[in-house]
Amino acid sequence: MAYEYRPFDYVPPPGLTAAEPRHRVAIVGAGPIGLAMAIELANHGVPAVVLDDNNVVSVGSRAICWSKRSLEILDRLGVGQACVDKGVTWKVGRTFHRAAEVFNFDLLPEDGHKMPAFVNLQQYYVEEYLVARAQAMGIELRWKNKVVAVERHADHAVLTVETPDGPYELEADWVIACDGARSPVRGMLGLEFEGELFEERFLIADIQMQADFPSERWFWFEPEFHNGQSALLHKQPDNIYRIDLQLGWDTDPEVEKQPERIIPRIEKVVGHKNFTLDWTSIYTFQCRRLRQFVHGPVLFVGDSAHIVSPFGARGGNGGLQDVDALGWRLAAVVKGAQPAAILAGYDRERVFGADENLLNSSRSTRFMSPEDGVERLFRDAVLHLASRVDFARPMVNSGRLSRPCTYPLVAPDADLPSGARPGSVAPDAPFDDGWLLDALGREFVVLALGQEAPAVPGARGVQPALNDHLRRRYLGSAERAVYLIRPDQVVAARWLTATPDAIAAAMAAGWGG
Repeated sequence: MAYEYRPFDYVPPPGLTAAEPRHRVAIVGAGPIGLAMAIELANHGVPAVVLDDNNVVSVGSRAICWSKRSLEILDRLGVGQACVDKGVTWKVGRTFHRAAEVFNFDLLPEDGHKMPAFVNLQQYYVEEYLVARAQAMGIELRWKNKVVAVERHADHAVLTVETPDGPYELEADWVIACDGARSPVRGMLGLEFEGELFEERFLIADIQMQADFPSERWFWFEPEFHNGQSALLHKQPDNIYRIDLQLGWDTDPEVEKQPERIIPRIEKVVGHKNFTLDWTSIYTFQCRRLRQFVHGPVLFVGDSAHIVSPFGARGGNGGLQDVDALGWRLAAVVKGAQPAAILAGYDRERVFGADENLLNSSRSTRFMSPEDGVERLFRDAVLHLASRVDFARPMVNSGRLSRPCTYPLVAPDADLPSGARPGSVAPDAPFDDGWLLDALGREFVVLALGQEAPAVPGARGVQPALNDHLRRRYLGSAERAVYLIRPDQVVAARWLTATPDAIAAAMAAGWGG
């Protein structure tokens, strides 16, 4: 592979020689979600120990499309700019039927945002940056520590961990399972996914080549180079290109992953042989989740809680939104500032978010791989019309791309712009000499526009000088407004004017989502 893997050092854990004091939080899995979870908790002053059965970053590019919201979260964790600097920035997607372009979109048509719409960056780079950040913060990362058993109690959990030097036990008040789609922790607790397994397979191939393809997402239905199927092309750093090819359910995965089968397929896509295979994988579409994400002292985050088909980039991005919704709540519980009952807010919101992702992912999958009958007739009719009439083009579904969901909060609202309504992520905007999201911090914020910020215990007042972006995104035609924004940068409530008591009541309700 083009990426140079550097193994992390295994250090014998103290639990091998003596019982360790109970940890506040143990995180299972040092992928991007587990690492982000540890950093987010550390930002709130809560230490966590991270256990991983491996000692390198992810093998293969895996997740590559990081959305604007994910970049904002990663920026808050200290690695967002590194991801943007290394990654391939893009915002335009093009969809083709055979050789004709039938639809395109621009994900960020306006300026005034710190982060771009999307960045393509291999998962191993994201993990590399997160590991370096975690190490710089003093977070304990235990490599080659494999969790093999989980025992739940009323107020803690006990993990049995295997290492190269033997097993040991580790107690933690809270265990966060970030151990992926095949989550061993989920299996140890006897928990099952619910949802759909689609009878369709796709080949992922990362190739290294010199090419002049633009930094755009290209998707084909029934291309001439892959007749009757679908294909996707993405540009990555280091002259790596991601190609996804639909294979069909009747194909043999073991046969199809052989280079002698893959290389001729890729030659048809790019039109030449001047490339090398970097990494390949074959996957099956799945749209499934746990019924709930909170199981006593064990919490599920990312792919361990839910899994979607990769079209739409909803896997890694959805996992980072889990981190966003859980970190500030769990930190408050660990510190004794809030009861454990507020974690039900994490469960409600992220089950809602997962269901939204599952719905979009299922619709994309059915459009790309319709069943014979009505589904195929509809898909083929849409593709036929899309090259001729405007109204059909938005109906072409090659993967509705990830964006943060708007939680259905019951909260004070006002006649203000819909993009900043309660439950939505606060839109970024230029703020004094920087950016609004940077100024919000990690606490409840009372954002006052066109008026003074009421003083509310437990919340910080922010009163920016108004500019066109702030006016358009937060005021619309109004002259003034007050927004209550949660520590995860979600709008908790808003008013044209508000008393401190009203804001305090909304803040109390905001912990539970």
